[in-house]
Amino acid sequence: MNRSELKGSYINMALIAANVIFFFFLTAQGRTEYDMELMLRYGACYEPLIVYEHQYWRLFTACFMHFGMAHLVNNMLVLFALGDPVERELGHLPYLVIYLLSGIGGNIFSAWYNLRIGEIAISAGASGAVFGVMGMLLWMVMRRGGTFSGMSLNRLIASIALSIYLGMSEGGVDVAAHVGGLICGFVLCILLYRPEKKRRTHTEWDLM
Repeated sequence: MNRSELKGSYINMALIAANVIFFFFLTAQGRTEYDMELMLRYGACYEPLIVYEHQYWRLFTACFMHFGMAHLVNNMLVLFALGDPVERELGHLPYLVIYLLSGIGGNIFSAWYNLRIGEIAISAGASGAVFGVMGMLLWMVMRRGGTFSGMSLNRLIASIALSIYLGMSEGGVDVAAHVGGLICGFVLCILLYRPEKKRRTHTEWDLM
């Protein structure tokens, strides 16, 4: 029995639950897809407030906020599908740390990019962290010889490229946060992921 078989993915499920609970809390206050004042009040990213008012906590809280049900469902479905095998392989605490840092890193990159091009936007969503999970998975696939949990390297790269392309094709999608989260997840996984060495069985020893 390997390490991934011994571990559940309760951190991933807890993150999904946190996103869902916070969404319904906000929905009880108003319509998240239209009420920007509501989103700002509860922690969405907005560059002037982050840079000039030093409200850095928004880089964290925005990771758990979504503009409408479709936004939430899309992110949570991807997180549910990809987060489970990644957490089982990586471990609970490293997964949580990289997930959160990827979300924050994605928001930082987004804020920097928007200021650089002279655009100001209210942004929120777990997609930076979700792309961080994709970055973790990308390194795991590369580290394990091109395949992991039924995912090949070519297929994963194509999926990531398609996700970024679709984000660029649609209006109102924070592609910078996606790219920033992806890079953070990939780099941090390089630092923290230590795959288990395959133990030799008695048969393997006997054949030597």
